Amino acid sequence: MKALVAAEAVELRQLPNIGPAMVEDFKALGIARPAQLAGKDPYVLYQRLCEITGTRHDPCVLDTFISAVRFMDGGPPRPWWHYTAERKRLHPGI
Repeated sequence: MKALVAAEAVELRQLPNIGPAMVEDFKALGIARPAQLAGKDPYVLYQRLCEITGTRHDPCVLDTFISAVRFMDGGPPRPWWHYTAERKRLHPGI
């Protein structure tokens, strides 16, 4: 079941928008628990993932990272595409 607030999220898959592939991406970044996302910079996480894997990931991965970090920082559960406009505004090249 997906968490409705950050305090309910014990496993990464409980975060809104996070499925098995994203869990693996987080693990590649050394993140095993939702609480580890609090206070992180999703843009830095995305760049690190691209460096670690040697590939430029789809920008929706960054949008999903934003949604997960914001949720763990106390924001409401929102679909990942809610953050697309922000990403395009702040980082038009991604």
